[in-house]
Amino acid sequence: MRKTMRCCVLALAVLAAACSARPRVDPVSARQEVESVERAFAATMARRDHAAFVRFLADEAVFFDNDGPLRGKAKVATAWAPLFEGASAPFSWEPTQVEVLDSGALALSSGPVRDPSGKVVGTFNSIWRREAPGVWRIVFDKGGPACGGAR
Repeated sequence: MRKTMRCCVLALAVLAAACSARPRVDPVSARQEVESVERAFAATMARRDHAAFVRFLADEAVFFDNDGPLRGKAKVATAWAPLFEGASAPFSWEPTQVEVLDSGALALSSGPVRDPSGKVVGTFNSIWRREAPGVWRIVFDKGGPACGGAR
């Protein structure tokens, strides 16, 4: 009985240690990875490739627009489809700030939004989630007015 009890206590201790140990990621490489993903996401607009844009969206993505939040990949894809029509992109964006949680599970990217002439007209803020090793999907996106430092 004592042996069984010791085994159970030991098993619980090992389980607790495993659950509390969080893998840390290299912050520099994690930021570079998310920055590359954000740039690839932005490139879908420049290339006018709506299908590629949609592949970056998490199934439960929430994008904010003037009418409120768009919830779900399908709604975001439908709402953004008109922005991919025409020969030239109506705007562009690029990350100037990226931060990743120590766990490597979530990341924030932010930066300027530019009109076709290159003038800064807004700022974007996106939250990315690592859904599999090397696979980041956007879960939240919200734009706002241009910030003073985003020129």
